[in-house]
Amino acid sequence: MRKTIVYFLVSIITLPSFSQVRLGIFGGLSNYQGDLTDKLYKSSKAAFGITASFPIAQRFSIRTGLTLGKIAGADSLSDKPELIARNLSFQSKITEFSVLAQYDIFNIDDTRWTPYVFGGLALFHFNPFTYDSTQTKVYLQPLSTEGQGLQGYPEKPYTLTQLSLPFGAGIKYAISDRVQIGLEVGLRKTFTDYLDDVSGGYADPADLLAGKGQQSVDLSYRGDEIGNPAYPTKGFTRGNPKAKDYYYFSGLHLSFALGGGEGKSGGRGGYGCPKVF
Repeated sequence: MRKTIVYFLVSIITLPSFSQVRLGIFGGLSNYQGDLTDKLYKSSKAAFGITASFPIAQRFSIRTGLTLGKIAGADSLSDKPELIARNLSFQSKITEFSVLAQYDIFNIDDTRWTPYVFGGLALFHFNPFTYDSTQTKVYLQPLSTEGQGLQGYPEKPYTLTQLSLPFGAGIKYAISDRVQIGLEVGLRKTFTDYLDDVSGGYADPADLLAGKGQQSVDLSYRGDEIGNPAYPTKGFTRGNPKAKDYYYFSGLHLSFALGGGEGKSGGRGGYGCPKVF
């Protein structure tokens, strides 16, 4: 995480036109879509971040950001009896560094407000965990709950730092020459199905016991904790590996212009000033 923060700060310092930089703060909600949730905004958690952006054309800008959030899901919140009986749950912190291209639909110097869209590339870190029956926090990836990395199982242990593709939209308003506020939603398409530690089929509990210990068996299927003791057979569906997981951030983005820009929102020819012909 320290390397990510340092990289973010260096990216700000080395921007080509520091006088046009906009620094921002983001605050809102983080969520995920995967095998342990079936509805949007089912288990919302707080998210916050810092951003830096600079224009490359009249309505185009590049925005970098460091965002911290948390995602969660639980079968107990599902409406499906078969998922409730499985009784799995997870949480994970998300640390993301992103580089986005943003396009404003209108010229905010003329309209004072504009919808906008964005897309880009992000590097993020996650590490799913749960709480066992004694309420002890346990990280799930080392337990290979679906047999990842064990002999006879094709899946390798998933990596905890990966790439995602951010994209989304928002609408922003210029409060003053230098201050803008926006409301936005940004989805992150990932290339993993393990944000929640659930993807494919159940492993043989005997293999988990021999390879990873009793805790792996206990947390790969938790129906016994709510009166469903029958452990599913090896290969029985635990998740859907064909649908990769998403996480997303939604909230308010407040930005401040530094230096003297060329447009109204950059500090020259501010709002309310008469035009000079």
